[in-house]
Amino acid sequence: MMQQTISQPTSVAPERRVDLDWVRIGAFGLLILYHVGMFYVSWDWHIKSAQPVAALEPLMLVLNPWRLALLFLVSGVATRFMLRKTAAGALLRARSSRLLIPLAFGMLVIVPPQAYIQIVEALGYSGGFLDFYLTHYFAFGKAFCPNPCIILPTWNHLWFVAYLWVYTMALGLVVMAVPGIAGWIERWLAPLLSGALLLVVPSLLFAVFRLTLLPHFPSTHALFGDWYNHALFAGVFVLGFLLAHAASFWDAIERQRWIALALAVALFLSWIALRGVRDGGLPLRLYANFAYGFYQWLCIVAVLGFARRWLTKDSAARRYLTDAIFPYYIVHQTAIIMIAHGLRGSGLSAGVEAAVIVGGTAATCIVTFEIVRRIGWLRPLFGLRPDTAVPAMPMHPSGQAAN
Repeated sequence: MMQQTISQPTSVAPERRVDLDWVRIGAFGLLILYHVGMFYVSWDWHIKSAQPVAALEPLMLVLNPWRLALLFLVSGVATRFMLRKTAAGALLRARSSRLLIPLAFGMLVIVPPQAYIQIVEALGYSGGFLDFYLTHYFAFGKAFCPNPCIILPTWNHLWFVAYLWVYTMALGLVVMAVPGIAGWIERWLAPLLSGALLLVVPSLLFAVFRLTLLPHFPSTHALFGDWYNHALFAGVFVLGFLLAHAASFWDAIERQRWIALALAVALFLSWIALRGVRDGGLPLRLYANFAYGFYQWLCIVAVLGFARRWLTKDSAARRYLTDAIFPYYIVHQTAIIMIAHGLRGSGLSAGVEAAVIVGGTAATCIVTFEIVRRIGWLRPLFGLRPDTAVPAMPMHPSGQAAN
């Protein structure tokens, strides 16, 4: 059996990591707010507000370097935990079902309104949604070029699901081909990353990826040719997988959380200061890239360390949101874009407009999950197990269901 071929470390972390559940919930929650922010900042996105808010950009830059890498690392940990409970082949089949079905459904049903609204706002497309869907969406190539020149059909924000599936399949095949490799690498890697080198080695790798790959392979989320993102995201996914059970690694993360946070703050401030320097020469460019790479990893260590210290108690809210957050993720960007498009020309201030978008998106996510979790055939389409058990709403101490 596969479970018997993976060597066990002498000291293992608990099988149920409540802190990592909260990290995953928080990271996806930040992602939803981040995508609302993308509507207002100057960076390229599907649609843009007529009232840009430049003050949001520094806050977005705090989150952008590490939020997705953190999610992939936690996904790697979860994959290793699942492998302790089932054979690799069964795990790959289960993950394919849980990831590919929502991805296909999302590309066919959830994402198309995003592309339609983007074309309407960019080009003044006069046809209705059905005309766009039947005539243009299944172009299987570039459409509406030269501007915005999007690839249709598209997965937009669901690229994360596609990448996670690819990484899971590749890692699973390696584990099946070389039983015991995870335990062997863990025994070598855990001591290396259980001391001061925990803060240095991954940071250096992040910086090297940025220096060597990003200039030649800018981020596309198109899967093929996206080598900088693959190095970063697959790297942390494998790291989480290999060290999921290494208690010494997680103890070191908790122990060094304050150091990681302090260094991250200092590096971020220096990196922000250097962003305005147009011609600083090679030394400044090298420093900026190394500061960015170190900031990425140090933020991940700080988040994981404080979560392990403070977020260890289970609750009904955690159990509810653990199931809810993936359906939330699937629908949130379509909700943001549809609500934002509907408010165009309303005359609302940027603050009121943003509040309506956030509130409307939250309501859409909650209502969608409350419907989906109760209907058996809908559950697999949103990444939920195809059972009929309905998780309870989190309760207030008074015994009343939380709103």
